[in-house]
Amino acid sequence: MENEIFTIPLALDISAVALGSMQGALFAAGFKRLDLLGVAVISICCGIGGGLIRDLFLNVTPATMTTNWYMVTCVVAGMIGMLLQRVLLKVDKLINVFDALSLGAFAALGTTKALAFGLPFVPAIFCGAVTAVGGGVVRDVFLNLPIAALHVGSFYAVAAIVGSTFVVLAIKFGLSITIAGVICVVLTAAIRLLAMRFGWSLPEQRALDRRRRRRQRQVEETIEAIRTRTIQIPHLPDGLPDIEPEGPNPMPRA
Repeated sequence: MENEIFTIPLALDISAVALGSMQGALFAAGFKRLDLLGVAVISICCGIGGGLIRDLFLNVTPATMTTNWYMVTCVVAGMIGMLLQRVLLKVDKLINVFDALSLGAFAALGTTKALAFGLPFVPAIFCGAVTAVGGGVVRDVFLNLPIAALHVGSFYAVAAIVGSTFVVLAIKFGLSITIAGVICVVLTAAIRLLAMRFGWSLPEQRALDRRRRRRQRQVEETIEAIRTRTIQIPHLPDGLPDIEPEGPNPMPRA
């Protein structure tokens, strides 16, 4: 069963690639110095970047290079995304739903393909996650930006890892690979959408330093006490503004 690969119809696969490319073009629209070639390159990165990285890891001919359709779809979808930017932003929530579903589909495809090529479970999970988020990583590298999938505030990679892990466990315990793939798509999409809705995020990295952590906790407790007026400070105006623990210039969140 581990030699099987979760598959989706070519039309759906192309549609997922087109959606990724379109989102890449919408992202690139914020960079005014990009020309048409730049938009096309970013669209290709977002559409098929994850699959390219996966197949390079597996040392096989990239699946997206075996037919003309993928590259053409990326460029055409990217141009559409660039030209219809204002229209597409109005249906941004719907696009996010489809993007979350395609995230799960790519995670399932990457994981099962890695298993079919004989990779152990943990590397297979890694391949699944890379397939799902690799396009965004390549995009950020090309645009010389911090990689969004690795920063606080992004549950994109976490959702893909959870979906890929489910596929591995489901196959290990004998579940049909098709059923496992479908559940992976739904589970990954649900986690991603819920994270966007409720602002879920992993904790920010911090050193194992008790004194530093104690000082940070004391500062946070003091700020909270001031905000809730547990501590009375004279001559403060009634309209005390909210105080952010990160200070007036917090680090940008991905």
